[in-house]
Amino acid sequence: MILVVCCEKGGAGKSSLAQTLAVYLKLNDKDVLLVDADPQRTTADWAEDRVEANFPRIPCVEKLGNITADLKDLSGRYDVVVVDCGGADSKAMRSALAISDRALIPFRPKRRDLKTAPKMAEIIEQAQALNPNLIVRSVVTQVPTLPSQANRILNAKRLLASLDLSPLEHITRNLNSWDDAEEAGGSVLEYEDEKAASDANAVFNEFLGGA
Repeated sequence: MILVVCCEKGGAGKSSLAQTLAVYLKLNDKDVLLVDADPQRTTADWAEDRVEANFPRIPCVEKLGNITADLKDLSGRYDVVVVDCGGADSKAMRSALAISDRALIPFRPKRRDLKTAPKMAEIIEQAQALNPNLIVRSVVTQVPTLPSQANRILNAKRLLASLDLSPLEHITRNLNSWDDAEEAGGSVLEYEDEKAASDANAVFNEFLGGA
């Protein structure tokens, strides 16, 4: 199975989600490979830090450009391949969507982030024309932990639903432990923050439901 985490805009926690998804799969006894398709090497650096910090190793390879053939080959060697694409409309992202089984697209509930949703919906529509079996879900991320944010979350989900980006019911909250865990080479699933771990488990359980 090939899973891609992607978004045309950076800053929504895409790499953290991809890394944590890989840890989630490993904790569920899956043989998982991370593919860093982002020239910034965020996930590749994280995988190296993880080894140095003595966390259980998650193999990671770097691939750029048209990665369709690479992903097809790698998916035959691992139970799950998780692809972290850069925060831009790239050849790597489009080629990954063309062969992936599922895509997870994060958006912060902010106007400047949601302004990119129509373009992302267009990219997804084109990908599904080539790959009709592609299941796409969006997720609202980094939500401030204030009761006043409820309407902002609902409005974001309504917009994403109107664009056929199928928002998940569950969200992630803006908790420092996401950054703290990543900087240490770990994930919130291996960190002492039950709230962040609960968010991650709920998102991934819903995203992978039936997979």
